[in-house]
Amino acid sequence: MRRRAALLSLLAGLALAAHPAEAQDKPHYGGELVFVVPSDPPSYDAHEEETFGVIHPMAPHYNTLLRVDPFDRTGTKPVGDLAESWTVSRDGLVYTFKLRRGVKFHDGNEMTSKDVKASYDKIVFPPAGVKSLRKAAYSSVEVVEAPDPYTVRFRLKWPESSLPLNLASPWNWIYRADVLAKDIHWYETHVNGTGPFTFVEHVRGSHWVGKKNPNYWDKGKPYLDGYRAIFISSSAAQVAAVRGERAHIQFRSFSPVERDQLVQALGPKITVQESPWDCVLLVAMHHEKKPFDDKRVRRALTLALDRYEGSKALSRITLVKDVAGIQVPGTPYATPPTELEKLAGYGRDINRSRTEAKRLLKEAGVPEGFAFTFKNRGIPHPYEPLGIWLIDQWRQIGLNVKQEIIEASAYHPMLKRGDFEVAMDFQCGFIVEPDLDLPRFLSTSDANYGKHKDTVIDELYEKQGRATDAEERKRYLRAFEKRLLDEEAHILYTLQWHRIIPHSSKVRGWTITPSHYLNNQLDTVWLGE
Repeated sequence: MRRRAALLSLLAGLALAAHPAEAQDKPHYGGELVFVVPSDPPSYDAHEEETFGVIHPMAPHYNTLLRVDPFDRTGTKPVGDLAESWTVSRDGLVYTFKLRRGVKFHDGNEMTSKDVKASYDKIVFPPAGVKSLRKAAYSSVEVVEAPDPYTVRFRLKWPESSLPLNLASPWNWIYRADVLAKDIHWYETHVNGTGPFTFVEHVRGSHWVGKKNPNYWDKGKPYLDGYRAIFISSSAAQVAAVRGERAHIQFRSFSPVERDQLVQALGPKITVQESPWDCVLLVAMHHEKKPFDDKRVRRALTLALDRYEGSKALSRITLVKDVAGIQVPGTPYATPPTELEKLAGYGRDINRSRTEAKRLLKEAGVPEGFAFTFKNRGIPHPYEPLGIWLIDQWRQIGLNVKQEIIEASAYHPMLKRGDFEVAMDFQCGFIVEPDLDLPRFLSTSDANYGKHKDTVIDELYEKQGRATDAEERKRYLRAFEKRLLDEEAHILYTLQWHRIIPHSSKVRGWTITPSHYLNNQLDTVWLGE
């Protein structure tokens, strides 16, 4: 509890907005919210996806067991969604949730505990042939039980205080048990939730439309008649849509330059909300492809990066700011800067680091001018500027790197196939918490795209999650970080993101958080005059 209180206190002062929240205003009913999404969904199943291209257009169709309070700027307060209340046993091993009654799926069937159990069984214990990117985050869960239609129990193997935050995950949509029993892949191509908006249509590459659910269980909501998500990959075209008032908002982020353009063009018609962002771009190196199976080569790639000068230059033009380790800088479990500088690629003497990088490449038998392809995601910010920067940094240790841009909706399938040598990866959390940010690096994780196998990493993750003393947990996390980023250089961290949302001042009832995965159900959003 002490570590959670420290996190809440720290993050409370970080999110800011140009205009205060209009909590005192009475919401207006009606209207269609139009927002821009830079990426189409690869599939419709949030359990197996990790892109905002799924969350932004589709979250309004669904509910989760818990959710993060939509008015909490820190994005760290779990509240009930389909759960009305919950209790924890004295030994911390049993979490019991009481469900709301009268909740119906859009097809008219009542939602009960069997649906919650079936959904979480799919997430935590996926059968063969079913992907779940978050199963590793629930390694403490022994079993999910449905003792009666309105009660769900999670029995744990060991106490885990972060479980309520994990159950507030915006990815854990509740699906119908009967549908999953007939075809567990059905939700990959179909929509049927309990959320505030029902599905109207999806035209790939064009738009997604939802309309107000007249039978929504939270009476009086939603306020909007509907919403329209328009898919626009070009950053300039996204800005033009907001500037031309053809769209109200883009929920991911704009760059500093784009924010300034919109403010200059629209004046009081635009409101700006900004926040630290629990996202960082990573570089995945395929451990089963030579020469990236050699940790000397992987270390060389991180040693080449002048992260500090890169931060100064890139923060002026794109969505990145701080030099990052495995936790958001400035949060309770982040490595202090003086300690971070001891890791490979984080030292202040870039000439020394690059000399060591060249030595390691030579020792590993990598010839001068060695060429490889770096695959990058086709999203303007911050992927493209970071990609250009990375290639320039690697050039300075004698590597010849070609960049290949992959269209955003095809990018995750490419990573999952392992169809790359070196590729841009990313870690975006919905809350700053090691138990939620780090499972992707476990040997068993479907999101471990570089395919490293490291039992030491697995053991350290388990130990930090079970530690009840904050200082003990920090020690395990420092060892985890050193092993991941330095000793084995399994993956590279670049720079922490910074979130900037300029939006129409008509948009009310929406609060920025450090995550672009939160606050997308749209049940609290309304349009002012």
